[in-house]
Amino acid sequence: MNHQHIFKKGSDEAAPTLVLLHGTGGTEHDLLPLVEMLSPLSSVLSIRGNVLENGMPRFFKRLAEGVFDLEDLVLRTQELNQFLDEAAEKYNVDRRNMVAVGYSNGANIAASLMFHYGDALKGAVLHHPMVPIRGKELPALEDVPVFIGAGKNDSMCPPNETEDLEALLKGAGADVTVHWENYGHQLTRTEVVAAAKWFGQMFLEQ
Repeated sequence: MNHQHIFKKGSDEAAPTLVLLHGTGGTEHDLLPLVEMLSPLSSVLSIRGNVLENGMPRFFKRLAEGVFDLEDLVLRTQELNQFLDEAAEKYNVDRRNMVAVGYSNGANIAASLMFHYGDALKGAVLHHPMVPIRGKELPALEDVPVFIGAGKNDSMCPPNETEDLEALLKGAGADVTVHWENYGHQLTRTEVVAAAKWFGQMFLEQ
Protein backbone atom coordinates (compact mmCIF):
# COMPACT_ATOMS: atom_id res chain seq x y z
CA MET A 1 0.00 0.00 0.00
CA ASN A 2 2.31 2.71 -1.29
CA HIS A 3 -0.05 5.71 -1.44
CA GLN A 4 -1.16 7.96 1.38
CA HIS A 5 -4.95 7.76 1.25
CA ILE A 6 -8.32 7.93 2.97
CA PHE A 7 -10.86 5.12 2.82
CA LYS A 8 -14.48 5.51 3.89
CA LYS A 9 -16.85 2.56 3.71
CA GLY A 10 -20.12 3.36 2.01
CA SER A 11 -23.61 2.17 2.96
CA ASP A 12 -24.54 0.91 -0.52
CA GLU A 13 -22.33 -1.99 -1.59
CA ALA A 14 -23.78 -1.97 -5.11
CA ALA A 15 -22.76 1.66 -5.70
CA PRO A 16 -19.33 2.13 -7.30
CA THR A 17 -16.35 2.89 -5.09
CA LEU A 18 -15.23 6.44 -5.89
CA VAL A 19 -11.48 6.73 -6.47
CA LEU A 20 -10.62 10.40 -5.90
CA LEU A 21 -7.51 11.81 -7.59
CA HIS A 22 -6.54 15.43 -6.82
CA GLY A 23 -4.87 18.08 -8.97
CA THR A 24 -1.29 19.38 -8.67
CA GLY A 25 -0.59 20.61 -5.15
CA GLY A 26 -3.70 18.95 -3.75
CA THR A 27 -4.15 16.23 -1.17
CA GLU A 28 -6.43 13.31 -0.52
CA HIS A 29 -8.83 15.73 1.22
CA ASP A 30 -9.45 18.02 -1.78
CA LEU A 31 -12.17 16.15 -3.66
CA LEU A 32 -14.04 14.70 -0.68
CA PRO A 33 -16.76 17.39 -0.94
CA LEU A 34 -17.68 16.02 -4.40
CA VAL A 35 -18.78 12.69 -2.91
CA GLU A 36 -21.94 14.17 -1.41
CA MET A 37 -23.02 15.40 -4.84
CA LEU A 38 -21.93 12.42 -6.93
CA SER A 39 -22.79 9.37 -4.86
CA PRO A 40 -23.13 9.89 -1.09
CA LEU A 41 -23.71 6.19 -0.36
CA SER A 42 -20.56 5.02 -2.17
CA SER A 43 -17.37 3.81 -0.57
CA VAL A 44 -14.56 6.31 -1.12
CA LEU A 45 -10.86 5.77 -1.75
CA SER A 46 -9.14 9.15 -1.94
CA ILE A 47 -5.47 9.01 -2.90
CA ARG A 48 -2.53 11.37 -2.62
CA GLY A 49 -0.01 11.47 -5.46
CA ASN A 50 3.46 10.08 -4.72
CA VAL A 51 5.47 12.61 -6.74
CA LEU A 52 6.53 16.00 -5.37
CA GLU A 53 7.08 18.98 -7.68
CA ASN A 54 8.48 21.90 -5.68
CA GLY A 55 6.78 20.43 -2.62
CA MET A 56 3.43 19.96 -4.41
CA PRO A 57 1.99 16.44 -4.63
CA ARG A 58 1.33 15.06 -8.12
CA PHE A 59 0.63 11.63 -9.57
CA PHE A 60 3.51 11.67 -12.07
CA LYS A 61 6.42 13.88 -13.10
CA ARG A 62 6.34 16.45 -15.87
CA LEU A 63 9.16 18.08 -17.81
CA ALA A 64 7.32 21.41 -18.14
CA GLU A 65 3.74 22.64 -17.93
CA GLY A 66 1.75 20.43 -20.29
CA VAL A 67 4.79 18.24 -21.08
CA PHE A 68 4.62 14.88 -19.31
CA ASP A 69 7.52 12.63 -18.34
CA LEU A 70 6.11 9.64 -20.20
CA GLU A 71 8.45 7.09 -18.65
CA ASP A 72 7.37 8.19 -15.19
CA LEU A 73 3.70 8.33 -16.27
CA VAL A 74 3.79 4.67 -17.32
CA LEU A 75 5.53 3.65 -14.08
CA ARG A 76 3.14 5.63 -11.85
CA THR A 77 0.10 4.35 -13.74
CA GLN A 78 1.27 0.79 -13.12
CA GLU A 79 1.84 1.62 -9.42
CA LEU A 80 -1.61 3.13 -9.07
CA ASN A 81 -3.31 0.17 -10.76
CA GLN A 82 -1.53 -2.19 -8.39
CA PHE A 83 -2.50 -0.01 -5.44
CA LEU A 84 -6.17 -0.23 -6.47
CA ASP A 85 -5.85 -4.03 -6.56
CA GLU A 86 -4.38 -4.06 -3.05
CA ALA A 87 -6.88 -1.54 -1.65
CA ALA A 88 -9.84 -3.52 -3.01
CA GLU A 89 -8.58 -6.58 -1.19
CA LYS A 90 -7.71 -4.74 2.03
CA TYR A 91 -11.01 -2.87 2.28
CA ASN A 92 -13.18 -5.60 0.81
CA VAL A 93 -14.64 -3.66 -2.10
CA ASP A 94 -15.29 -4.89 -5.64
CA ARG A 95 -12.22 -4.15 -7.77
CA ARG A 96 -14.39 -4.20 -10.89
CA ASN A 97 -16.72 -1.55 -9.50
CA MET A 98 -14.41 1.46 -9.15
CA VAL A 99 -15.07 4.81 -10.82
CA ALA A 100 -12.29 7.40 -10.86
CA VAL A 101 -13.06 11.05 -10.13
CA GLY A 102 -10.06 13.16 -11.07
CA TYR A 103 -9.23 16.82 -11.49
CA SER A 104 -6.39 18.10 -13.71
CA ASN A 105 -3.31 15.97 -12.87
CA GLY A 106 -5.60 13.44 -11.16
CA ALA A 107 -7.81 13.29 -14.26
CA ASN A 108 -4.70 12.68 -16.36
CA ILE A 109 -3.58 9.68 -14.31
CA ALA A 110 -7.15 8.33 -14.40
CA ALA A 111 -7.16 8.65 -18.19
CA SER A 112 -3.77 6.94 -18.25
CA LEU A 113 -5.23 4.00 -16.30
CA MET A 114 -7.80 3.57 -19.06
CA PHE A 115 -5.17 4.00 -21.79
CA HIS A 116 -3.07 1.18 -20.28
CA TYR A 117 -5.56 -1.21 -18.63
CA GLY A 118 -8.94 -1.99 -20.13
CA ASP A 119 -10.36 -3.29 -16.86
CA ALA A 120 -8.82 -0.79 -14.42
CA LEU A 121 -11.96 1.34 -14.05
CA LYS A 122 -15.68 0.82 -14.46
CA GLY A 123 -15.93 4.47 -15.51
CA ALA A 124 -14.44 7.88 -14.91
CA VAL A 125 -15.31 11.50 -14.19
CA LEU A 126 -12.46 13.54 -15.67
CA HIS A 127 -12.39 17.24 -14.80
CA HIS A 128 -10.05 19.15 -17.16
CA PRO A 129 -7.92 16.23 -18.40
CA MET A 130 -5.34 16.16 -21.18
CA VAL A 131 -4.39 13.28 -23.46
CA PRO A 132 -1.99 11.38 -21.17
CA ILE A 133 0.05 9.68 -23.87
CA ARG A 134 -0.16 9.79 -27.67
CA GLY A 135 0.58 7.18 -30.30
CA LYS A 136 -0.56 4.34 -28.06
CA GLU A 137 -3.05 1.67 -29.03
CA LEU A 138 -5.77 1.70 -26.38
CA PRO A 139 -7.23 -1.45 -24.84
CA ALA A 140 -10.88 -2.27 -25.50
CA LEU A 141 -13.06 0.07 -23.45
CA GLU A 142 -16.42 -1.14 -24.73
CA ASP A 143 -19.23 0.94 -23.17
CA VAL A 144 -17.04 2.25 -20.32
CA PRO A 145 -18.80 5.50 -19.34
CA VAL A 146 -16.56 8.59 -19.23
CA PHE A 147 -17.57 12.15 -18.31
CA ILE A 148 -15.18 14.91 -19.39
CA GLY A 149 -15.59 18.39 -17.92
CA ALA A 150 -13.78 21.04 -19.94
CA GLY A 151 -13.35 24.80 -20.13
CA LYS A 152 -13.57 26.62 -23.46
CA ASN A 153 -11.06 29.16 -22.09
CA ASP A 154 -8.79 26.67 -20.33
CA SER A 155 -5.21 27.72 -21.15
CA MET A 156 -3.70 24.70 -19.34
CA CYS A 157 -5.93 22.25 -21.19
CA PRO A 158 -7.02 23.79 -24.51
CA PRO A 159 -10.21 22.55 -26.21
CA ASN A 160 -8.30 20.53 -28.83
CA GLU A 161 -6.87 18.37 -25.99
CA THR A 162 -10.41 17.60 -24.86
CA GLU A 163 -11.53 16.80 -28.40
CA ASP A 164 -8.51 14.55 -29.01
CA LEU A 165 -9.10 12.68 -25.74
CA GLU A 166 -12.78 12.25 -26.56
CA ALA A 167 -11.93 10.85 -30.00
CA LEU A 168 -9.31 8.43 -28.65
CA LEU A 169 -11.60 7.08 -25.92
CA LYS A 170 -14.54 6.75 -28.30
CA GLY A 171 -12.26 5.00 -30.77
CA ALA A 172 -11.60 2.37 -28.09
CA GLY A 173 -15.34 1.90 -27.53
CA ALA A 174 -15.88 4.11 -24.47
CA ASP A 175 -19.20 5.93 -23.95
CA VAL A 176 -17.98 9.54 -23.67
CA THR A 177 -19.95 12.60 -22.58
CA VAL A 178 -18.26 16.02 -22.78
CA HIS A 179 -19.55 18.97 -20.74
CA TRP A 180 -18.25 22.41 -21.72
CA GLU A 181 -18.02 25.46 -19.48
CA ASN A 182 -17.16 29.00 -20.65
CA TYR A 183 -14.40 29.19 -18.05
CA GLY A 184 -10.77 28.28 -17.58
CA HIS A 185 -9.11 25.47 -15.64
CA GLN A 186 -11.11 25.92 -12.44
CA LEU A 187 -13.66 23.34 -11.34
CA THR A 188 -17.05 25.07 -11.22
CA ARG A 189 -20.16 24.06 -9.34
CA THR A 190 -22.17 23.80 -12.56
CA GLU A 191 -19.61 21.33 -13.92
CA VAL A 192 -19.88 19.20 -10.77
CA VAL A 193 -23.70 19.32 -10.96
CA ALA A 194 -23.54 18.11 -14.56
CA ALA A 195 -21.15 15.32 -13.54
CA ALA A 196 -23.46 14.30 -10.69
CA LYS A 197 -26.48 14.11 -13.00
CA TRP A 198 -24.48 12.00 -15.47
CA PHE A 199 -23.17 9.77 -12.68
CA GLY A 200 -26.68 9.09 -11.41
CA GLN A 201 -27.89 8.13 -14.88
CA MET A 202 -24.92 5.84 -15.55
CA PHE A 203 -24.42 4.10 -12.22
CA LEU A 204 -27.25 4.66 -9.76
CA GLU A 205 -30.55 4.54 -11.67
CA GLN A 206 -30.43 0.90 -12.66
